[in-house]
Amino acid sequence: MYFTDRGIEELTARRGDESVTLEWVSDQLRTFVDLHPEFETPVERLASWLARLDDDELDDE
Repeated sequence: MYFTDRGIEELTARRGDESVTLEWVSDQLRTFVDLHPEFETPVERLASWLARLDDDELDDE
């Protein structure tokens, strides 16, 4: 188990029954980066990865 799995499990446990929009998630990511600018690069990579999940090039990686 990765250390990040605990955070993901907490997110699911606390908010797993909620429905949210991608706009809401984007706003939360922006707020997080505003508060923690040292995480700008990983958040950018995650957002780009999520945005491109359906791209054919991801299948080649």
